[in-house]
Amino acid sequence: MAVRASDYPPPFRVNEYVAEPTDPADERIEVGVLIVGGGPAGLACAIRLGQLLADDPATAERLGEVPVALVEKGKQPGSHLLSGAVVNPIGLKRLFGDRYRIDELPSYGAVHGEAVYVLSRRGAIRIPPPPTMRNHGNYVFSVSRLGRWLAEHAEEGGTMILPETAAEKLLVSHGRVVGVRTGDKGRDRDGKEMGNFEPGADLVARVTVLAEGTQGHLTGVAIDRFGLAGAEPQVWELGVKEVWKVEKPLRDVIHTMGWPLRKASKYREFGGSFLYPMGDDMLTIGMVVGLDYRDVELSAHDLLQELKTHPKIRKLLAGGERVAWGAKTIPSGGFNSLPTQLYAPGLLLCGDGVGLVNIPRLKGVHYAIESGRLAAEAAFAALRPGATPGQSLGGYDAAVRQGFIGRDLYEVRDMRQVFGRGFIVGGALASAMTVSKGKVAVGKLAAEPDAEAPLLRSNRAAAYPAPDGTLTFDKLSSVFASGNKTRDDQPNHIRVEQRVPRDVAELWAHMCPAQVYEVGEEDGDGTVTVRLAPSNCVQCGAITAKGGRLTPPEGGSGPEYTLT
Repeated sequence: MAVRASDYPPPFRVNEYVAEPTDPADERIEVGVLIVGGGPAGLACAIRLGQLLADDPATAERLGEVPVALVEKGKQPGSHLLSGAVVNPIGLKRLFGDRYRIDELPSYGAVHGEAVYVLSRRGAIRIPPPPTMRNHGNYVFSVSRLGRWLAEHAEEGGTMILPETAAEKLLVSHGRVVGVRTGDKGRDRDGKEMGNFEPGADLVARVTVLAEGTQGHLTGVAIDRFGLAGAEPQVWELGVKEVWKVEKPLRDVIHTMGWPLRKASKYREFGGSFLYPMGDDMLTIGMVVGLDYRDVELSAHDLLQELKTHPKIRKLLAGGERVAWGAKTIPSGGFNSLPTQLYAPGLLLCGDGVGLVNIPRLKGVHYAIESGRLAAEAAFAALRPGATPGQSLGGYDAAVRQGFIGRDLYEVRDMRQVFGRGFIVGGALASAMTVSKGKVAVGKLAAEPDAEAPLLRSNRAAAYPAPDGTLTFDKLSSVFASGNKTRDDQPNHIRVEQRVPRDVAELWAHMCPAQVYEVGEEDGDGTVTVRLAPSNCVQCGAITAKGGRLTPPEGGSGPEYTLT
């Protein structure tokens, strides 16, 4: 009988991360609206609230000294942001209106041309871009750079940004979310207080907006606490990307499919690669792989290294230098995996954390921005005199589902699932659904949690290229390139069962792009011990999809992305 990672659940209990406020009332930090997460959704929410409050000084005054606060677990907004990213500008246009033109934002310009290739080991066949991969009118961004720019404008609008602050617990009182408890700082690996210890604090708010991004810790807690899980389980992809300085500029947006992934349905290998221009002297290259794969030895990081050895790709990188690296999961369950509602008493849920991503189009940033904008308008409406908060917050859910986000996701609602039938059959079904804008239905396809995929072996790792430090790189040097400066003597923030069958341990070791997991000694009962190096973690979230649970480390830990 095949082994599954889901057979070995992590030592994690949701109720450990839900609490009443514990600080004395006069020591709590009170704010009007509290936003958790300094990504596109959270920052768009903050910016829109600043616009609304500027036009309504009376409401701003009622909200106290801090009408809007945003907590960000990274060193600054942008530190943990990673995406492709070719961005549909509709969300930014709606957020800023006539305040800014798109060409005034920190992008690398509009998409001028595009190409799609089906790769074999040495060949590349160019095909017409499928409708979902056409990017006319879109712009290339570094989402970490965009995040820093948005943060400046949020602060100009009056938002208090609290960086290096991890939101550890959801504060719930009488069935209503009233804020978050931030994590302690200055504990050693055994949890004991060090000389620089700083306790966490209760941040209480009239409305809390969770915009944590993919695999959001409190978003997952809230979905469990309030019973909001969607009709189908959420599933994820893992993306690993690099930024290169190059001698020759890349002009076109390029996507590839096929090699180095395998087509046979038994492997469940879904994904592809992208190369995007970043001005005249840089490009970004990335590999995205569905986490429902079965092979114990599959590694998204090593697949990216393998991809770069392809003659066509190698030529684009010739004479260049890798300057950045990072990894992040991407929710891909689509419409049927969305929470049953995007709100709870005192709470709104936004962005990637709830799965607002269109995987066939490889787009989610504009949905994050739009959901943040709509959340701001719902929160503002709930805080006005005479408002019925529950009705106002519920209006956010309707606005998301009835607007372009909901319409787009409904049209591609089954596209990710059909590829479970293999590359050829899945591609044909996806094409039919694309052409018909979702009107050709193949029946509601059940999704299986990524951790429930039965595992197999095929000696896949033997084909990965050895790192040469010029074109191909190992995992540890890549973690260094991410700017990760996590303290190695802080408490472990990763929850996994540490005695598991060898297949599960090796699955985690190969899967992790940051070399966090190591297969230890045999335990004599058919299991092995899993050793962890938590300070390597770049908080990509893959372990949560594949059998463990990521929780927030000390605030300020993790990568320091600047170009991703």
